Amino acid sequence: MTNEAFVTLVTNDSYAKGALVWGQSLRNCGTTKKLVIMIGYKPEPPLQAVMEKTFDELVYVSLMDSGDTTRLALMARPELGVTFTKLQCWTLTHYTKCVFMDADTLVVENIDDLFEREEFSAAPDVGWPDMFNTGVFVYKPSMETYGKLLELAKSEGSFDGGDQGLLNAYFSDWAFKDITKRLPFIYNMAANLTYSYLPALLRFGTEVKVVHFLGQSKPWNFGYSAESDNVYGGSMADNMFQTTKPFIRTWWKVYNHNVEPLFEKKPEGSVDVPEYPKSSAPVSSETNGSEGGKASGAATPDQWERGDINYTGSDRFHNIQRHLDAMIYKNANDY
Repeated sequence: MTNEAFVTLVTNDSYAKGALVWGQSLRNCGTTKKLVIMIGYKPEPPLQAVMEKTFDELVYVSLMDSGDTTRLALMARPELGVTFTKLQCWTLTHYTKCVFMDADTLVVENIDDLFEREEFSAAPDVGWPDMFNTGVFVYKPSMETYGKLLELAKSEGSFDGGDQGLLNAYFSDWAFKDITKRLPFIYNMAANLTYSYLPALLRFGTEVKVVHFLGQSKPWNFGYSAESDNVYGGSMADNMFQTTKPFIRTWWKVYNHNVEPLFEKKPEGSVDVPEYPKSSAPVSSETNGSEGGKASGAATPDQWERGDINYTGSDRFHNIQRHLDAMIYKNANDY
């Protein structure tokens, strides 16, 4: 249906890069829905031109900030105040139903089936599962709902200072009223938090449909070498970085294959596309070890608990990476 759309929001150039990968990943997975980007700042002309090539509609919105420094400080994320701008997705009333997705998400399998869900459908937040995470949610645009959200923001504010606290307060019956509105975790998998339950990642990783890069470490903050197919850099702890590498690698493949070619030769003063030196990337440890990942035995339960995982042997993420590559490019013509 042409009156249904996937929607995202950007408020700076970094998230704009994420949004471009998000949009291309949806197209690679064969979506039939419109792609809409809400823009809360003024991008440079070259970047805007690439946005126009990627999205069906560009909607410029006013930047909204909760200004709640006290509550935002609890999460040490002062930048999340501007997520109130997200509320303006309810003003897109020329669409009958939408799926909002943060610009730091990556789609690895077709998710058009989300439009069969009703407002307000979302996945549990990993930090407090009786709350939903607002990185992915199904909603119906409505000026009435938008007005009520603004009133709630003025009268009570947000208990976390961002959009997630406010929306959880407004849709407060999500956790117990209708189980059909509770999206499976595979529609909003927190890539950088799955290290806390690695066995589940290895068991269900090939079923993931949407990867969400929560936190401050985003894929565009890492380096990537196409020559060695390896991700490097960043400040994550070793165990966490190892579990997120397959997803960051897939993000960069979409960027290199589908986004970077959209940038024409840049005139002076245009937006730079970062380049990472191929020669400085270390050889990926995931390609070491024997065929089939049997270099050594699987980790024991106590090793899992200590985080002492055999990443280069039978516990490696080779199968997850192979699945990600297969799904993200199965509808792409240039892979």
